[in-house]
Amino acid sequence: MSRLIVGPFNRVEGDLEVQLEVHEGRVREARVNAPMYRGFETMLVGRDPMDVLTIVPRICGICSVSQSVAAARALADAAGVQVPLNGLHAINLMLACESLADHLTHFYVFFMPDFTRACYSTRPWFAEAQRRFAAIGSVGKSPGVHARQALAARARWFELMGTLGGKWPHTGSVSPGGSARALDRSECLRMLVRVREMRGLLEQTLFGCPLEEVTALDSLRALEAWQAHAGGSDMAFFLQIAADAGLDKLGAGPMLYLSYGAYPQDHGQLALAQGVWDAAQARCLPLDTWRITEDAHSAWLASDAGGQALHPAQGLTVVQPDKPGAYTWNKAPRLDGAVIETGAIARQLVDGHPLIRAAVAARGGTVSTRVLARLLEIARILPMMEQWLMALKPHEPFHAAHTLPDHASGVGLTEAARGALGTGCALTKGASRITR
Repeated sequence: MSRLIVGPFNRVEGDLEVQLEVHEGRVREARVNAPMYRGFETMLVGRDPMDVLTIVPRICGICSVSQSVAAARALADAAGVQVPLNGLHAINLMLACESLADHLTHFYVFFMPDFTRACYSTRPWFAEAQRRFAAIGSVGKSPGVHARQALAARARWFELMGTLGGKWPHTGSVSPGGSARALDRSECLRMLVRVREMRGLLEQTLFGCPLEEVTALDSLRALEAWQAHAGGSDMAFFLQIAADAGLDKLGAGPMLYLSYGAYPQDHGQLALAQGVWDAAQARCLPLDTWRITEDAHSAWLASDAGGQALHPAQGLTVVQPDKPGAYTWNKAPRLDGAVIETGAIARQLVDGHPLIRAAVAARGGTVSTRVLARLLEIARILPMMEQWLMALKPHEPFHAAHTLPDHASGVGLTEAARGALGTGCALTKGASRITR
């Protein structure tokens, strides 16, 4: 038996390493270790509830808007606030802006440059991968043409966040009542121009066709036919590499997928549905969030007296550095004790997109299907943003006035690009307790 330590990883938020126990070339045991204690829950105890809107976004520099929205929704739930329609659209636009940027960055900066490494030099697609995706700053390489284009577009893209929320990350306009940043017609028009510019880049380079053609793909056969005539696009090129590198056989997930649902609409509807997709049974189940627990068995954190996993509302964040058998600062989220996958693949499965359901049914939740779900989500998100921008009514309210009660509790749920995110709060005479 040998031990392999992989890390630290620099493509996630915070420190992370994976310890693998390998026997005869096969992994026998894996431990995901978060070696850095953070303790945001304890930082917030006793503070003014509105402080969470400043502190909680600092949990993550990648999905700070999602952190803001989850915290604001928890306070809104506690206060019984009804966000006006303009506020819903504005918050959705901020969330979508952040998610699209994350997916774009993942594909062009984190994922595809891996295939320009020397170990792939004998593959027939290697030279073209280098031309398109070589990492910026790579020694002895010119930056990939498409990677440069994507990064430049991403920088311009975040001008949307400047208009919607003042800045990014840690946008300041998200509040329990909606968005504190009202928009006028000229700002909406400028943002629509920027969204249409991004559409042009995506349709020319990433997809090689209109976004609606990608979102209409409903089977693996349809995907193969599309790939045949969109072979010059980066998505089609990814599919070629994925097939050759066997990415459809790597990284199999747990076959259970959870989504809190995303992008609230009028009358309580969601643009992307909430639920749990059971891939083994090929059925969607309703989500009961009270079945979610946090397992601290392997964490340097105290558990309850019985050692049982607790719901986040009852969860403890009490340091126990000498705890026997512990190896990480992270708790492990579970649903009825089962491991659950979240993220773009879960959102598209729960929402019922036929292509992702067909891909997972045939290949499982693998590296290939996860990246495909991210790309599909890009194609789905941008037209939604166009609709929300067109629906904004600048002379109507973006924010509802509210007063936080002295004693209340609330839960805020949202979807970050990389997964489901929940925040809970308990208010006691102006002080707060926050759980994640």
